[in-house]
Amino acid sequence: MTDNIVLNKPVSQWVEEFPKLQELIDLKPSTWFNPGVKPTAEALPEVGLTVKDVDDAADRLKRFAPLLVELFPETKVTEGILESPLAAVPDMLDAIAKRYGQELPGQLWTKLDANLPISGSIKARGGIYEVLKHAEDLAIEAGKLTYDDDYRKLATPEMREFFSGYKVAVGSTGNLGLSIGIMSAALGFDASVHMSADARQWKKDKLREHGVHVFEYESDYSVAVAQGRKEAEADPTAYFVDDENSSTLFLGYAVAARRLAGQLETYDVRVDENHPLFVYLPCGVGGGPGGVAFGLKTVFGDNVHCIFAEPTHSPCMYLGVYTGEHNNVCVQDFGIDNLTAADGLAVGRASGFVGRHMEHLLDGFYTIDDDELYRLIAMLDHTSGFDIEPSSSAGFAGPWRVLDNTEYRERMGLTDEKMANATHIAWATGGSMVPREEMASYIAKGSALL
Repeated sequence: MTDNIVLNKPVSQWVEEFPKLQELIDLKPSTWFNPGVKPTAEALPEVGLTVKDVDDAADRLKRFAPLLVELFPETKVTEGILESPLAAVPDMLDAIAKRYGQELPGQLWTKLDANLPISGSIKARGGIYEVLKHAEDLAIEAGKLTYDDDYRKLATPEMREFFSGYKVAVGSTGNLGLSIGIMSAALGFDASVHMSADARQWKKDKLREHGVHVFEYESDYSVAVAQGRKEAEADPTAYFVDDENSSTLFLGYAVAARRLAGQLETYDVRVDENHPLFVYLPCGVGGGPGGVAFGLKTVFGDNVHCIFAEPTHSPCMYLGVYTGEHNNVCVQDFGIDNLTAADGLAVGRASGFVGRHMEHLLDGFYTIDDDELYRLIAMLDHTSGFDIEPSSSAGFAGPWRVLDNTEYRERMGLTDEKMANATHIAWATGGSMVPREEMASYIAKGSALL
């Protein structure tokens, strides 16, 4: 590639200063464990949000639960709480160990956010939460709601009429758009989703079925976000959900951590100094994994290790944190094309909010190529019957990246004995709403590659 100038420095100089950049530029699977990770007590204040903020988000979701039951009958079984199963996948562990030629000490589980109700992905946590908070703010400001009310009143014709005078807009590669669009439309908002070229057709079709305006762009995620922001800025009745910078989205995701803690307790899975927890989170712009990681750190402190997984063609968070430049650089600056089958992770420029505020809480980053994502989808289907989309399988390679890095384990005091007691969770971020024929094609592709 030509020696581009990025922030007044030629790419060759960047590579000299940050040698792992060459692996990213060459689209090779790469792993970097963050030497800047700090003790939780020291790093948490840098986030600018607190446990009280997460408590507030959890309380708000509880207030809205009766309304969600009314609007979405599929949430009746959890009384309107949006939560996903935690499942052990020992057969998947055996299959990956065989494929990678290395036994994994400890246990492998998956958090099936693919099965979250309403929009079938992790975005049901942050996206739906942000729309609910906006609706609550508007209704309370207009004197139509108090915190003590039965929130089912927000589903009345009078309130739908009220919300129809307001717009909600978002830019998305797919899943965030689904959650924002479906929830906004259900309340009566005039909803617009600006979709990047990576977004799957079925996601656009589903949004239109719900009466959401879908705007399509030939460009990537950043352009879709910029257009959504521009539309909202021009209209005082419009509210823009800013995936790159929203602390509201972030807090919606963070609630997942306390729910996970309860599930681990139910299964008698210990998390303490001698029983470390590793969580592998697929990363696009960073809001979802960042929020979950923040929540996990508030619950488990130094006993949880959060690691982000990205496609080789879209390593925006790895690039931003590794160079310390965060959202000042994008993958395209270094000749990386940002074209990946993992549509939910097809982001070229990371969230500056997440990168800057979370950099000392994240243990590491790795990239994985698209073919391996498909193989892992097929392996999960064959071994457990769980079906997820390409971006969701990225976390399953994570435990073996940890095993491969002695320097990281020694630096963190992760002895062989502790690793034998470790719990590894691959966060499966979406896929239950994928049409059956499309899912079958993913599995067939992965099976053929195996």
